Amino acid sequence: MWMNFGIKDLIDVLLVAFFLYQTYKLMKKSGTMAIFSGVVSFVIVWILVSQVLEMRLIGAIFDKFISVGFLVLVILFQDEIRRFLVALGSHKGWKFIGKLFSKKASDKENEGKFIAPVVLACMNMAKKKTGALICIQQDIDLTIYEHTGEMFVADVNARLIENIFFKNSPLHDGAMIIADNRIKAAACILPVAQTSNLPKEMGLRHRSGLGMSIETDALIIIVSEERGKISVAQNGKIEANVTAEELQQILSGEREVKNYC
Repeated sequence: MWMNFGIKDLIDVLLVAFFLYQTYKLMKKSGTMAIFSGVVSFVIVWILVSQVLEMRLIGAIFDKFISVGFLVLVILFQDEIRRFLVALGSHKGWKFIGKLFSKKASDKENEGKFIAPVVLACMNMAKKKTGALICIQQDIDLTIYEHTGEMFVADVNARLIENIFFKNSPLHDGAMIIADNRIKAAACILPVAQTSNLPKEMGLRHRSGLGMSIETDALIIIVSEERGKISVAQNGKIEANVTAEELQQILSGEREVKNYC
């Protein structure tokens, strides 16, 4: 057996391991780890009953469930599958291949340059009760959403962000998209979440931010015009009443977004 194990088999094993690891990370981020564990447990029991113990009756029942299992998985993980396919089809999703063969070090110095201006602008807008919706691109490309608004390229600047979301500004409605440490578009239209679990004090901006976090892996910052509070949404979760320190930690990746309370 081991004499026939070649390079192709090694690549096959590594690809399967990589796929399982990425699936595990996706389930963990989306909070569906319990469902994923249940599915894996069911498959293990099915293999034991049908293949190892050869119990025909219960094995036949399990076979019927397995035959429609793919459809059930699509229903259960439709949001995660959509996000995965969008990431796979995105041109940014293939950039990791270039990074593997690139000798250049990752640009860590410029990576977090937008954090301080964004935090400062959000705190100032919260004090003035100026509504804002800021979408920060992660791995999934957001070009399709940029085209729904006014596209331009500008450095991330606190005063510029505040001026864009100023009540009399023509671009204050809609979302601002930040990608690659640049402001790429403003007045963009985001998908609205249809969930009814949001508190009443969270309006259309929060629903749009949550909807965008379900459709993509982007990090969305919402500043409430009525309450003057900051919320953050990512991976289908939304956290309300975020402080400046917490916002900085989330933007820098030091902590994850928690469910709303």
